[in-house]
Order: sequence, then structure tokens, then C-alpha cells
Amino acid sequence: MADVNDVAAYILEKRGPMSTMKLQKLCYYTQGWSLAWDEHPLFEDPIQAWANGPVVCDLYRKHRGQFSVSTWPHGDISRLTDSEMETIDVVLGSYGDLSGQQLSDMTHEERPWLSARGGIPDGESSEAVIDLDVMQDFFGGLDSALRVANRLE
Repeated sequence: MADVNDVAAYILEKRGPMSTMKLQKLCYYTQGWSLAWDEHPLFEDPIQAWANGPVVCDLYRKHRGQFSVSTWPHGDISRLTDSEMETIDVVLGSYGDLSGQQLSDMTHEERPWLSARGGIPDGESSEAVIDLDVMQDFFGGLDSALRVANRLE
């Protein structure tokens, strides 16, 4: 199984330099959609519900102190399967043009982050882990809603 560093390396290879906030949120969204479409996690690393949205601590430890990154030497893209790369590509096509702040704002409106925060006030730190079952249910529901909407058009 790939890990989050492999996913980050692939994202940066495909999209080029970006803020670390944007990289974190894109990794979160790839995990969510992998759970919905493939019914298994893309990576095992836990995602925590930090004040500025979902964060994978392993990534954070490696980019701490940097505002942006252009490559990710910690990952190995060859560990990703064709199906995993396809999932990441679709996510990048949908979310890749948004800023890190826009992505963060989106996560603050979504059940996985809100549920993990459990009422912790905005701006306060938290190490609460976002539950994969909640993510799968949330993103699976979005997928079902999109399919219904597309049939109605």
C-alpha cells in the first residue's frame, strides 16, 4: 500500500509547486474519494482535525516551517497503482485549481472535520483523528448525490 508521502509526491509532480496547506487538503480529499470510490483508504496515515482543516502529521513534520513546496523527495510514485493514480487525477481535476485557503474553508463545512472536532471552538488546536468511516459515509453520500444530479440533467 502506498503512503501519504507517495500521494504527495504524485500531486506535486502533476500540479507543480503549491502551498503546504493546499498539499495537505488535497491529500485529505484524495483519501475521502478513495474511500467512496474504491472502498478502501489510499494511505494508512491518520488525518487530524487541526484548526486550519485536515492535516496528516507525517507530511507536516516533513514540511514544517515551509510555506510552499515544489517536490516531495520523501515519496515514491511507483508505489501507486494505476487505480490510485486515477483517483488522485480526478480529485486534482476537481479541486486542484482551488487555493489552500479555499480548500480549508470547504473542509470546515464538511461532516468529517466537524465530527472530529466535536465542538472544539474555531481556532483552537486539536489532535482529534478524522474517522475513516465518517469520511467514507460523507464522500459516498456526495458521490450518490452527484450521480442522481447527473441523471436528472
